[in-house]
Amino acid sequence: MCRMLRAEKDGVFSRTYRITEDGRGVTSFRTSWWASGGTFVLDGREFTIRRNMWGGKYGMADENEAKVAAAEKVGRRNWTVESGAELYRFRRTSLLRSEQALMRDGEQVGLIKRASMWKGGATAELPGLTLPVRVFVVAVVLTMWEQEAAAASSGGGGG
Repeated sequence: MCRMLRAEKDGVFSRTYRITEDGRGVTSFRTSWWASGGTFVLDGREFTIRRNMWGGKYGMADENEAKVAAAEKVGRRNWTVESGAELYRFRRTSLLRSEQALMRDGEQVGLIKRASMWKGGATAELPGLTLPVRVFVVAVVLTMWEQEAAAASSGGGGG
């Protein structure tokens, strides 16, 4: 049985997402004001997520700076997450939707989607991933959505 992660903002202008698993609180992910990424604490371990300056790569390290996971080509149709010896493949489900599907052997086995268009947040079913990696994937997708929204609102429509 796959567990459902849900990330919800504390408030409209908040940079903190409360993350629950099947309704039970597991952590809070706080996005950074000055850099893409953020931090969360899970089972007493602190994790930091950072994005490279080009935006397509994210890394997650623990409090000892040990690499836990890395995401590549985030924002493209197909992207990946590597953790240890595991490689997870994701695919945007459509150009018109922001949903991200977890793929295994060419089949969709999981999904991340917006919890609410107005409040933000996400729901995710990601079978086979450890809890820290599931939180990482959700945090990366939330960060990507925030960047897309910021770019759309600042883009204007010159003419």
